This record gives sequence, C-alpha cells and structure tokens, in this order.
Amino acid sequence: MRVEREETRRSCDKTVVTIMALLLVLGLITLFSATYYQRAASGDALSAVKKQLIGIALGAAACLVLSRVPYRVYREPRVTLALLALSALLLVLVIIPGIGVSINGSRRWLSLFGLSMQPSELAKYAMVIFMAGALDRRAEVLHSLLGGVLPMLLVPAVMFLLILEQPNLSTGGSILICALIMLFCAGLKKRHMALLSVMGLGVGAFYAWSAPYRRERLLSFRDPFAKMSDEGYQLSQSLIALGSGGLLGMGLGQGRQKFAYLPYPESDFIFAIIGEDFGLLGCTAVLALFAAFVFAGLRVSLSCRDRYGCLLGAGITSMIGMQAFINMGVVTGILPTTGLPLPFFSAGGTSITMIMAAVGILLNISRGSGRALVGQERRRADDGGKRT
Repeated sequence: MRVEREETRRSCDKTVVTIMALLLVLGLITLFSATYYQRAASGDALSAVKKQLIGIALGAAACLVLSRVPYRVYREPRVTLALLALSALLLVLVIIPGIGVSINGSRRWLSLFGLSMQPSELAKYAMVIFMAGALDRRAEVLHSLLGGVLPMLLVPAVMFLLILEQPNLSTGGSILICALIMLFCAGLKKRHMALLSVMGLGVGAFYAWSAPYRRERLLSFRDPFAKMSDEGYQLSQSLIALGSGGLLGMGLGQGRQKFAYLPYPESDFIFAIIGEDFGLLGCTAVLALFAAFVFAGLRVSLSCRDRYGCLLGAGITSMIGMQAFINMGVVTGILPTTGLPLPFFSAGGTSITMIMAAVGILLNISRGSGRALVGQERRRADDGGKRT
C-alpha cells in the first residue's frame, strides 16, 4: 500500500519547474528594465513585457500539455517525419522574399494570422527529437563514421544550410553543436568526436570568414574598443555596462546603457543589462540558475531507464544550456558576437514558447523515470513478500 500511495503522489521533477519559474520571473524583471525607457516614448512602457507574457502563457499551456503526453510518442517515425517536414517547410518559406519578414537585413520571421514566429526555434527541437530516435533505433551506426555517423548528420546539416540562408550562422551552428553533443552522449568514439569537432570548427570558420560583416565581427571581438565606430560598438557598450555594474549593480532600472547606447538590450545583449543593474552578484546568480537547470535536466535524463528518453532529455537540456553559455560568452567578450538570445530572458514569443514546450517534454521524461523507480520498488516489495 505504501508503494501505491507513493506512485499516486509521484509527479514531474519539481526542481526543474522551480528553476524555470525563477528564470522566467528574473527574465520579466530584466526585460522591463531593458525596455521601459524606449517603450515609454511610444506610449506603453510595458508593451515588451506584455508581449513576453503572451509567449509565456502559450509556453505554459504547451508545457502543461506536453508534460502529460508520453515522450515515446515522438519516437514514432511518422511523428518525427511530420516535425521535420513542418520545420523544413517553414524554413524554406521564411527565406522566400515577400513571405519571410526581413528585419535589419535578416529574413528570419514569418507572419501568420497576425503573429510573428521564428521557424528556426521549432527546427532546433525537431532536430533533437530526430537525433534521439535515430540514435535509439540504430545504436550500431556509431561504430562507423562514414557509413553511419555522417549519414545521420545529414538532417542537422540540411537545417544548418537552410538557416544559413536567413542568414543566421549562430542558430544553425547551435543545431550542429547539439547534434554532436547527442552523438557523444550516445557513445560516439572519442577519435570520431574529435574529428567531427575539427570539421565543425572548420565549417564555422569558413562561413564566418566568407561574409565581410561576419569577418569583421570575428576580428573585432578581440579588441572591440579599437573598432568602436564599426562592428565593435555593440560589444564595447556591453562591456561598459558590465563594468558600470561593479559588484552589486546600479539598481533595478538605474543602468544607463539601455538609453539608446546598447543595441538590442532586450534580446541578444540582455545579460549586459543584468550586469549593469544587479552587478557581478546578479550575473553569478543567473549563471548559477542556468547551471542548476542543466544539472537538474541531466539528472532527469540519466535517471530515465529508457535510452530514447535519456537521449531526448540530454538533447533538450544541452540545447538550452549551450544557448545560454553562448549568449553569455558573447556578452562578456569571450566569444565573437552572434545573434543567439538568452533563454527565459530575451524578448521573443516564439523562443520562450518553444523553450517552455521543450521543458514540458523534459518534465514528462521525469514522470516516466518516476514510474520506473516506483515499479522497481514494487517489484522489490513483492519479492520480499514472496521470500517471507
């Protein structure tokens, strides 16, 4: 009876839910600080926060629903193919002039039913679902680089090329990096992993060097203040914001860089606003929350008794954690400037909705892990009763 009551009480991983809630609350507070000044000039200081709340509401609904949908549904070939086909269709539509919405020279958005969406956000997690299923069904392919691993990477490679046409090298690159991480988690040989990593760096370097503006970004991050009038301007203002915050920060809303100095303070460089308003301690707290989220997500993945669930959870956790690391690395000048948003913080309805939906899948994996553990306890109890 005790085991049955425990099974009844078993729910999704509360640690993941708590950390996500904390990140969302801090994200809304920071987004308000980053946008209220510019949005107040247009008549509504809360407009960016309201739009973000719509995305969070949709994401919360998706998270709740998907947390109750058995995660093995996505392993079905027809479900995986449907997600891949939808992602490919949207990625093709977004690069067609007149259909895709062009902003600042990039065509990354679609306008559907009056709402703007970014197809690459769906493509990220469609790739994770595909890789988890493929690695679960064909684990033997990891022994052959040419005959097994490289053919499996064709789907992420096609997504990378389609996203590159937007152009969006950072998002396309994140898909390839996450695919490599999932291969490593599945048991890819170390020498194959090293070779693929070198090949990936070579491809990234080639595309980064192939366009003049990307080449300037690559060169300017080494000394952004030397190119402050050009490609180094954004990073320079970001470093000024971080330096101005000091240890404890200037206080909520008291930072100055968002007053038309720092471009995109609500999206790509929102971490600089955290540093200016809340200082080193605030940045450390956010970094600790992301680290705790990754740890909790990997714990859920490792406790799953199903290889598919383990790989799916690891892929979702890696995608979110890697995106956070790259964004914070760019803002602090560790990495060249890219356009990846900070999960749970940056403005963007599609991004926050898809991230929360992915967390819903992770929560369902934690439910499955719980049922497996309860089942084990029940079997042990039954065995003990038989012995007595």
